[in-house]
Amino acid sequence: MGSLSGNIQRPLVAAAAVIAASVSADVSEKFSSLRSLVRRPESEQIAASVSGSVHDERSLWVSQISDSKLKDLSFLSRIRVPVPNVDLLAPNPSCKLAASVTSLSALRSAYQSAELAKASKPAASTIGASLVVPDVSYKWHLPETNTVDLSGSSSCALEKNRTAVVLLGWLGSKQKHLKKYADWYTLRGYHVITFTLPMNEIMSYQVGGKAEKNVESLVNHLADWLDEEQQQKNLVFHTFSNTGWLTYGAILEKFQKQDSSLMGRVKGCIVDSAPVAAADPTVWASGFSAAFLKKNSVATRGSAISSFESNMGGINFSEPKPAATETALLLVLEKFFAVILNLPKVNRRLADVVDTLSSSQPKCPQLYIYSSADRVIPAGQVESFIVEQRKAGHEVHACNFISSPHVDHFRSNPELYTAELNQFMNKFVLASCHHSS
Repeated sequence: MGSLSGNIQRPLVAAAAVIAASVSADVSEKFSSLRSLVRRPESEQIAASVSGSVHDERSLWVSQISDSKLKDLSFLSRIRVPVPNVDLLAPNPSCKLAASVTSLSALRSAYQSAELAKASKPAASTIGASLVVPDVSYKWHLPETNTVDLSGSSSCALEKNRTAVVLLGWLGSKQKHLKKYADWYTLRGYHVITFTLPMNEIMSYQVGGKAEKNVESLVNHLADWLDEEQQQKNLVFHTFSNTGWLTYGAILEKFQKQDSSLMGRVKGCIVDSAPVAAADPTVWASGFSAAFLKKNSVATRGSAISSFESNMGGINFSEPKPAATETALLLVLEKFFAVILNLPKVNRRLADVVDTLSSSQPKCPQLYIYSSADRVIPAGQVESFIVEQRKAGHEVHACNFISSPHVDHFRSNPELYTAELNQFMNKFVLASCHHSS
């Protein structure tokens, strides 16, 4: 396996980095057991992560387990989960493919992007330019030049140029992973900001440190952009996995504290592969396991649908089974998170952000893109949250992609995905300009 910074991309440490301003601890010291879990060979990982106090001859017990014992997992009763010394952790009928679907060939066009420092702001005169500023966690992608109508002759073109789409990546995601999403929006005339949380920043997290400053910098930058030039500018958030969703919650909290009027500038929220609004150890273990194993995890594979069952009106999934190693890792992580998520400071901080996302979201339309085949975020939990948001008076739209894996809906079904985005943006974000034209 690779290094810790290259392998973890799921909710636990992401939530810690973006929502735990009230907690003062160094993750690099507090999570030494998780570091050893990734850096050591597979034969030692589970033993090293949960049995640090065991003698040398016992610490290698995983390598002595026979295949037969591994298959029936009887050895798992020997796993002891230590209490870590930590202070910080923080088929859907509504999905209908439009008659005219944008070709994905356009997504291969190059886009203009500007990496922005804290004090930098985009201006109309910089369209097509690229301001390269190293060491930032977010980039501002400017609209394609041929899509911008500075004369104002097209009301929708002007509205798009006044809208910034904020893409909040999953933990461990990089700018290159969000590029295809940014391309899709910039090719249609929108400004785009792509925000990621590098693992090296998370694992060296301290209150007031780099990860926290990057979130604060993003919030300040958005507030400055919304306030400039006396124009009515707006935001749309597009989040990925629980990490991006929790980051969105942290941003909303800061908006409320800094200037509550900023909440009214949020015109839409698109949630991809989320949320789970509860501190569920099983869900968090699934995400962490997928991050460790990456392509070797069943979470990265979709589910096959029985054609017979589909023709009969039902759906029967043929799900891949996890390997014995992944099954063991899942059980260990479930025990670990059962401890971590119940630490008072952790539980309280997560509850605060989830409460913001549950009861204090902007009065804007929401779109949830999820899948029954998602092995990280259960579809049932997404649907339960959707029901609650509708009860709270929000306009909510959803699309179940049925068989695509976690955060892989665009790649698995690009036509349906872009059709959903087009419909949502045209119906809600651009509603005013369509009525006036």
